[in-house]
Amino acid sequence: MKEPLKACLTFGVLAGVLRPVMNLLMGKEWIDTDKLPRDSGMIVAPNHVTEIDPVAVGHMLYNQKINPHFLAKASLFKIPVVGALLTASQQIPVERTSSGAHQSLEAAKTVINQGGGIIVYPEGTLTRDPDMWPMKGHTGAARLALQTGAPLVPVAHWGAQEVLPRYGKKLHIFPRKKVRIIVGDPVDLDDLRGKPIDRELLTKATERVMDAITALLEELRGEKAPAKRWDPAEYKQTSHGRTLEDGSQGTDAE
Repeated sequence: MKEPLKACLTFGVLAGVLRPVMNLLMGKEWIDTDKLPRDSGMIVAPNHVTEIDPVAVGHMLYNQKINPHFLAKASLFKIPVVGALLTASQQIPVERTSSGAHQSLEAAKTVINQGGGIIVYPEGTLTRDPDMWPMKGHTGAARLALQTGAPLVPVAHWGAQEVLPRYGKKLHIFPRKKVRIIVGDPVDLDDLRGKPIDRELLTKATERVMDAITALLEELRGEKAPAKRWDPAEYKQTSHGRTLEDGSQGTDAE
């Protein structure tokens, strides 16, 4: 089952605009892309250090002939032009209601069955870790993998934060930077599949995902991550959005 022609054409147009810009902004080194499944769709779980991460990871996937799909707020689909592009490229609307969640799951299954890649950031937002290591993860990526049976592929990248610093608003174009992306083996969840999906199961699966992402980032950075993963709750930080606590912004903006 292939993706609809309309979606493929939309991706082609978007790629025609964005790829030259990305190639101008930064060099690229993509490692172990052969580990991406070629016989099925997948869920891709990257680390999150800057707001241009999705474009960098999407660029890598598209060049591997895998169309990137993101979970997006349902409200975005109501914005003129933006909503039309999101719909045409089969991005996945996310709503809070039970019926909306079911529709999102069905949309995700459709994308996976068509061989697409769904990008889900387990951290939920830009990492709060001061040294930009992966922080404590949310369970969304693991839940989606267990619900759909799709392979869950960990990905780590480093370098995009030099183009747009974490919480930054200004691009640092010169000198030209390089982003490095490494793909890991699909996370082994076989022993967890087919069991009731409860909090304990999701936590175990999520820990495996975050461990895999962290190990890949250690390889890219050539150093060891802290023994204990950063937990925003322990530092009275929010776990979503740009604000950290009491409405304060991140400190890396430039």
